[in-house]
Amino acid sequence: MINGVPELEDLGDVSGKSVLVRVDFNVPLTDGVIADDFRIQSALPTLKYLVDNGAKVTACSHLGRPKGQTVPELSMEPVRQRLQQLAPEVTLLENLRFDPGETANDPTTVARLVEGQDLYVNDAFGASHRSHASIVGPPASLPSAAGRLLASEVKVLLGLRQNPRRPFVAVMGGAKVSDKLAIIETLTDMVDAIIVGGGMAFTFLKAKGHSIGSSLLEEDMVETCARLLDGPTTIHLPNDVTALGPGGKLFDPDAGGEVRQMGADLPDGWMGVDIGPGTAAEFGDVLADAGTVLWNGPMGVFEDPRFEAGTRAVAQAMAETRAYTVVGGGDSAAAAKQFGIDDEMDHVSTGGGASLELIEQGDLPGLAALRSGE
Repeated sequence: MINGVPELEDLGDVSGKSVLVRVDFNVPLTDGVIADDFRIQSALPTLKYLVDNGAKVTACSHLGRPKGQTVPELSMEPVRQRLQQLAPEVTLLENLRFDPGETANDPTTVARLVEGQDLYVNDAFGASHRSHASIVGPPASLPSAAGRLLASEVKVLLGLRQNPRRPFVAVMGGAKVSDKLAIIETLTDMVDAIIVGGGMAFTFLKAKGHSIGSSLLEEDMVETCARLLDGPTTIHLPNDVTALGPGGKLFDPDAGGEVRQMGADLPDGWMGVDIGPGTAAEFGDVLADAGTVLWNGPMGVFEDPRFEAGTRAVAQAMAETRAYTVVGGGDSAAAAKQFGIDDEMDHVSTGGGASLELIEQGDLPGLAALRSGE
């Protein structure tokens, strides 16, 4: 048991049993080809444990957002082919979200999923913050457990809530304060310092009285940011930024527009798109002295090579620190992989929204279902 949730061994002898395993194979596809099979690889310890112990395993997953309709481009077939190479004994069902009953948690959908199954295993951490049929339905009628991946995520992320090594530093990036306000407010009670980068930093800078030019701004969040800045938790903001001048376009260097390093105040028409080198060095110093680091969100538009330096610098500082390092999935995991430091992190989460929700609330619908099931 981990946090009251049964694990694989709690299922007892699985030999000859039919086991339904909810996995998260929501992998990126490019022209029908898997661009990154990290999520498939992450499920293998669970699948192989069951197969090696004599179970008949059926895996199920969603892929993309087909909205209850059959979308050929979101068929599980490319995933099925890769899974056959890695775990040929495992059967994979078609995209769960082709059925509108999946996201609606329809009892008919649940009944169809569990028909003929003896046991259920949830190893889809990245989907366990959803009250969907395949997540919360099966534990009501089948003996159930968390898979290896789900158990690992719970252990690591709840450990951040309960007993982190100090100083505990959170690195928060991404576009909008509103998207991450709840987790930021939770973290102010948990961490010793918060580093803020990405588009959301400019709403914080506006709250401090800086001019931010044409940078991303959530006007209705300015007072909230000011309140957070006045709180007891240290919040580190950029003191210099990489900015794109008037006429410039992201991902289109030929469009024109000058790229320039500037301080924390930007002229009209200039857009901040990355932290500057001075800020990157300052943030690196904070991370070097940390005991635990949680990273969620890039420092800039790292997908555009002109504006990747800040996120790269933070990623490198994460790799070099002696702190226990956790990457909270999503864009941060993509950045860690792009810059080749994902293997140097102590834990790379497979779930962006799920990881934040678990840290914020201390539980997820998928975990609660396993805890209350048979």
